Amino acid sequence: MIPSNLRTALIIVIVCYFIIILFFLKKKAIELKYTLLWILSGVVMGIMIIWPQTLIFIKNCLGITGNMNALFILSIGFIIIIVMSITSIVSKQSDKIKNLSQEIGLLEKEIRDMESKLKDGDEIKNAI
Repeated sequence: MIPSNLRTALIIVIVCYFIIILFFLKKKAIELKYTLLWILSGVVMGIMIIWPQTLIFIKNCLGITGNMNALFILSIGFIIIIVMSITSIVSKQSDKIKNLSQEIGLLEKEIRDMESKLKDGDEIKNAI
């Protein structure tokens, strides 16, 4: 189904893919919990490359006609899952940023109030 030279090239690409993921993980550019989805997609891609019969099995189970259609549907499904997880992450981070900026505003107000009280106290001491 897949020519051997193409299969070899794709296996090399998958190995490079995992090396890049592990490099990002080591440099702490990505947290472990977010890396798991990327690793899962790499494992699925690797399985499809090493054992292309799995694509045919999935295609038959889902009732999809054509190997390329099944491949595109699976790819689009993984892209949707990844985009949804990234959207969830961005939403959580946005809430955290909003809460932190509100807390900073409240702390700055408290500092200004304390400074004004200290100034008033110093003015009273100087007046006496």
